[in-house]
Amino acid sequence: MTENASAAEPLAADSAVAVVGMSGRFPGAPDLDAYWANLLDGLCSVTDFTEEELIADGADAREIRGRDYVPAKGHLADADRFDAELFGFNRTEAAALDPQHRLLLETAWAALENAGRSPLGGTSRTGVYVGGGPTEHMLAAQTDPRLAASIGALQVRILTDREFLAPWISYRLGLEGPSMTVQTACSTSLTAVHLAVQSLLLGDCDTALAGGVAVDAVHKRGYVHQQGGIYSPDGRCRPFDERAGGTVPGNGVGVVVLRRLCDALADGDPVRAVIRGSAVTNDGATKVGFTAPGVDQQTAAVVEAWTAAGLDPADAQYLEAHGTATALGDRIEAAAATAAFKGALGTGRIGIGSVKSNIGHLDAAAGVAALIKSVLMLERATLVPNADPGRPHPELGFDDSPFHLIGRTAAWPEPEHGPRRSGVSSVGIGGTNVHVVLEEAPPRAAAGEPDARGGAEVLLLSARTREDLSVLAGRLAKALRAPDAPSLADTAYTLHRGRAPLAVRGYVRAGDRAGAAELLDGLAAGGPGGLGGPDPLGEAWLAGGPVAREGGGRRVALPSYPFAGESHGAYRLGAVAPGGPETEQRDPSAGLEQGVRALLAEALGLGPADADDPEMTYFAAGGDSLTAVHLVGCLRDDFGLDVPITLFLEQLTLHEMARQIIATGEGDNSLDALLSEFEAE
Repeated sequence: MTENASAAEPLAADSAVAVVGMSGRFPGAPDLDAYWANLLDGLCSVTDFTEEELIADGADAREIRGRDYVPAKGHLADADRFDAELFGFNRTEAAALDPQHRLLLETAWAALENAGRSPLGGTSRTGVYVGGGPTEHMLAAQTDPRLAASIGALQVRILTDREFLAPWISYRLGLEGPSMTVQTACSTSLTAVHLAVQSLLLGDCDTALAGGVAVDAVHKRGYVHQQGGIYSPDGRCRPFDERAGGTVPGNGVGVVVLRRLCDALADGDPVRAVIRGSAVTNDGATKVGFTAPGVDQQTAAVVEAWTAAGLDPADAQYLEAHGTATALGDRIEAAAATAAFKGALGTGRIGIGSVKSNIGHLDAAAGVAALIKSVLMLERATLVPNADPGRPHPELGFDDSPFHLIGRTAAWPEPEHGPRRSGVSSVGIGGTNVHVVLEEAPPRAAAGEPDARGGAEVLLLSARTREDLSVLAGRLAKALRAPDAPSLADTAYTLHRGRAPLAVRGYVRAGDRAGAAELLDGLAAGGPGGLGGPDPLGEAWLAGGPVAREGGGRRVALPSYPFAGESHGAYRLGAVAPGGPETEQRDPSAGLEQGVRALLAEALGLGPADADDPEMTYFAAGGDSLTAVHLVGCLRDDFGLDVPITLFLEQLTLHEMARQIIATGEGDNSLDALLSEFEAE
């Protein structure tokens, strides 16, 4: 913070929350580096599809050739890919798992790594506050009787319903704080941030994940424009612009990691920005219709958030607005913001913009996309424009308001009083308004001196596969060559404390960043697990044992895990469900063992090659308790075999499991007794 900070600022560490990690995937941006580059260039990442692309992806040719069809969307590439094995899902489960769940799991993992924290059970009392939108996959899966027959109706619901978005993260990452799926329509993810902030300040958790995801469909498609509707007639979203004609749908996912500022500073966390205050209101009945926004409670959300921060809205230099580019939405938001920021009335000194111009309207993920944009701007002291900025709409009255529409990328000047600050707004259909007050991070102390290891550091790396380890080593080498690269001691500390220990491992021992980068290139090229000379710590790491690194360091942002999963498709309404791997067919006339093997292979998503692999063991390969319950029922109903559910907790090959099922299945256990046994485990 600057020396001329306001009197309210000394209280910030007691009442403020730090953003210590972030991750996201947005249209045109597989990571936040690409996201920032696109924002910096004022790029519109909405995709215009060709007729051939749409038809090839399953679109109705008659619909897309209609006069009002707009072949544009904020498309999220590779939204059907998922590193299923890393998260403990077999292929059948991964195919049923909604793409929103898949993306949110990977993004939560990456956000924790960005905060320098292990994503697997290393952070207890961590709350999860996330939400998502409705999806075609969920609707299609939950109405497909074949899928229910294959894995069980309850399992289908748990794998596809958005109410389980937060619990899956808590379960798979081992996080023991509150776990809440939030739904407030378009303001979902910023509401999730507000709830996470409140949870931290109340002491319900010590770390919180907050954000949202929106993937209504993974395939390419546009939308039908209706006169007077909310969608743009030309596939472009131009908030507050005189050419504004509506919004454009988009897909994306974003997660932030939050901690109390006092804790983050004490623990040396990489604070990226500070949340000074937040507030949520609802319009109630004070508007013309259920879907219409309202002025008064939007204004109240802004004022209450800045009051919670101990500040005045006029202390802001920038407002990241909801900005749908609809005639009614923009007018009401401009009026509400003008009333809230009246302390700067007529000055035009507060910049305003909306990331929807760049990526479209991300529905449940819109608020976190806007928040991440604002954090990146504060970090880099740079104001970025709307994509293709034009002149402000004359009906918004910006000439006599606190605002000016950002028209080009420019440095964010340091204010005369206090640090740089911005507000972020989000508005949901149904009237839930959210506002968050952001402030630039306090300066971080310089890195300490190298520890007592003679200047040499051991960098410990691990991954699920050798290919992933190579990619990770290459990315880390590039990061250590960057002008703003962290110290080697901080890098070693973060890799040791802030990464999950996975099966495939490697290490390098080096005395400086240049040397470490060169050795990492060797590891990326397929070199031996240890490079740079033998080291006891490194060799213990390769052996798979626990390691205790000596020396200190700070958590720093390093490249996150290079997820490289295959496509698991998505279910579609009115179409054949996505084909999983070919499995053995169940033939009632076939032998009992073959029929049992086919049932197991179907439930576990195994192809013939995997099913015949004498070395592959299950359920360790991905089965879980609900799959086991389903199999117990199928074995009784289809084959008259009663088996204990504990059988599926053993590590057996498919053939061994089938033979043991047959050998033990002639007892008289009832399904109710089996379920009681499962509940007791």
